[in-house]
Amino acid sequence: MKSEQTTALNLLDDLLARAKKAGAEAADAVYVSSASLSLSQRLGNPEHLERSESQDVGLRVFIGQQQAIVSTSDATPDTLDQLCARAVAMARAVPEDPYCGLAEPDQLATEFPDIEPFDSFEPTAEHLKGLAARAEEAAMAIPGVSNSEGADADWGMGTVAMVASNGFAQAYANSYHSLSVSVLAGEGTEMERDYDYTSSVFAEDLDEPEKIGTSAGEKAVRRLGPRKVETTQVPVVYDPRVSKGLIGHLASAINGASIARGTSFLKDKMGEQVFSSGINIIDDPLRKRGFGSRPFDGEGIATKRMEIVADGRLNTWFLDLASARQLGLETTGHASRGTSSPPSPSTSNLYLEAGSMTPDELMADIKQGLYVTELIGFGVNGITGDYSRGAGGFWIEDGVIAYPVSEVTIASNLNDMFANMTAADDLTFRYGTDAPTVRIDGMTLAGQ
Repeated sequence: MKSEQTTALNLLDDLLARAKKAGAEAADAVYVSSASLSLSQRLGNPEHLERSESQDVGLRVFIGQQQAIVSTSDATPDTLDQLCARAVAMARAVPEDPYCGLAEPDQLATEFPDIEPFDSFEPTAEHLKGLAARAEEAAMAIPGVSNSEGADADWGMGTVAMVASNGFAQAYANSYHSLSVSVLAGEGTEMERDYDYTSSVFAEDLDEPEKIGTSAGEKAVRRLGPRKVETTQVPVVYDPRVSKGLIGHLASAINGASIARGTSFLKDKMGEQVFSSGINIIDDPLRKRGFGSRPFDGEGIATKRMEIVADGRLNTWFLDLASARQLGLETTGHASRGTSSPPSPSTSNLYLEAGSMTPDELMADIKQGLYVTELIGFGVNGITGDYSRGAGGFWIEDGVIAYPVSEVTIASNLNDMFANMTAADDLTFRYGTDAPTVRIDGMTLAGQ
């Protein structure tokens, strides 16, 4: 991968020279390549095998406060010359943007810690087939499982490089491995489905296929015979695979672009108590082997671990250079970008820190409540914070899970939900945005 990174940096350096020759006053360029292998099987039979490879180059040029972006997958000299000429012509034709521009040299990252974002192991199709087969066989062996929707095993790797006329030039590689299986339990019209999933940057960190398969089968069987419940107001407990969505809603609400536009329900909440005491939310781009780990952001700014929420208090927005300039603040190093669009703020490894209670202790005093394992639809208003989602899961009675329920709607406002949130101690890092089991008191449940 080092040789590809060197080649990419040389290509981008040449591209910037061509852009300046074409009339650009300043410029930056990014290179993104990827390779992936994906295999799926169902009931022991392979259904899909695909390998893909891609390489893209993106160029952003500046003429004063005017900017334009172009991209291509063709890196031949003639094409690059045409790309530069087109970008400069576009920049001269667009309105000025007072907030665009490269980072100042003293803002650029100068240290690049080892975050282990890349696993050199490249699996064969036979290896992926073995993982999928083991997961599906384990799921189908669970009594009550009647059919399979299939198992999928995937691998991918890529290279990211960036060079800018402010002197920045760096590159890094990344990778991922994943395995999932989904099965059905029951018969006829009384069937239920569920799944489980494991993913990691390094293959050695994946859960064993048998563990994933057994879990998927047990989850599907557990959902058989769901009941309806009456409309009421109860505590709602979110399973970790859905609780992460709550943290995702926070990330959207404190994205610098939304704050600058005034289109967030948290736009006036900087420095205020937004969550209940004891809630800490971290974004850590330097966590080793993290899905969102990166040694620098999309504008060459150094990345660092940040306490987004500390003891319930909101400390910061997610900012890139443009949104920071618009708000009169400093970038937080959260710029992300592709080859065909300007930088914009995004998270890295975002997570809600674990609390002190086990999930069982978190539910122990709930006389009646809902344990949510699945959410349906997207009824979240980022401007007002209003929240309404279809849900399925299990009914809680006297502190324990009693029976499965389906076809319910849970509703509240994210301001109230955040203020009434309690976290359990079962945090695991699986997705890139992660949270433990979470309890929220006082939600409205619409049933039959």
